[in-house]
Amino acid sequence: MDLVNNNTSFYSRDELIKIGFKSLGSNVQLSRKASIYNAKKIEIGNHVRIDDFCILSGTIKLGNNIHISAFCGLYGAGTISMEDYSGLSPRTTLFSASDDFSGDFLIGPLLPEEYTNVKKAPINIGKYCQLGAGCIVLPNVTIGEGVSVGAISLVNKDLQAWKIYKGIPAKYYKERSKLLLNLL
Repeated sequence: MDLVNNNTSFYSRDELIKIGFKSLGSNVQLSRKASIYNAKKIEIGNHVRIDDFCILSGTIKLGNNIHISAFCGLYGAGTISMEDYSGLSPRTTLFSASDDFSGDFLIGPLLPEEYTNVKKAPINIGKYCQLGAGCIVLPNVTIGEGVSVGAISLVNKDLQAWKIYKGIPAKYYKERSKLLLNLL
């Protein structure tokens, strides 16, 4: 049995400061098994937990009270923002840039820009949102406040506030309750 010592499975406050984030709130729990690239472009609010095997790269702004579950990827070449009380379930991936797969261009991060056609656009996730396990979010998407997205959904367009979406591509399913607002 492999027991995890919670005192060492997350970076200490001093270690987090040494990583060099653009800004760093209080009570941040970052797994030692997560990968951080370009920390100087990443802002992290208060009460944020980022679990094992997550990748954060590029320009990312995380609000307060956010949980990013294991195996998530946030690729912020076109910027990613998550507002307060939002979360990503395991294996959810946010792509704020996309290569051109038409065959007219080459694909890969090590190639000169003149041979590629990468489109960068922001991803904005509003307050109180939750994306289910295995979701994919593509560039140029705004997910409105209070949205819930079902597992294994593809989000390729804006989602309207306080609704539940699911599917490939994600489609409206039903309204979402606002009772959670009474909890705060």
